[in-house]
Amino acid sequence: MLLYERFLGRPFASHRDSVSELVGDLVENAIEAVLARAGISFRKTGRAERLPNFALAPDFIVPDEYNPQVVIEAKLAEDDGSARDKITRIERLAADQPKLEVVACIAGRGFKIRREDMRKLLLATRGKVFTLQNLNQIAENTHLSKFRPN
Repeated sequence: MLLYERFLGRPFASHRDSVSELVGDLVENAIEAVLARAGISFRKTGRAERLPNFALAPDFIVPDEYNPQVVIEAKLAEDDGSARDKITRIERLAADQPKLEVVACIAGRGFKIRREDMRKLLLATRGKVFTLQNLNQIAENTHLSKFRPN
């Protein structure tokens, strides 16, 4: 892919940028489906949305921004730079909101490149890292279980 971008220049990068949000929605759509199936109420934030009490708005808040208990960050990263940026964001969120459970849902080869970054992610989330392969276990293995209907 990088060779195509170097050969074609900015037009290829423009196309890649225009579809990156659609590709990234893959993980967020999967999270929404799992939460809906489990009957868990959640608030999905918009792009660049500002929320009170959050320096950086997470992708999902359970149950909502007025009584946040669990926050979920989602990312599909095909390069280590994007993965590193998301990990830094998650670390900051965990430091700013120590009472909340921070959960990461990740996909893509970017998270497989740097072992030290994955170590940071695991520490920041206290081990609450899920991939598309085990995302169906998120409701049972996090504080989300408290928000399932009886």
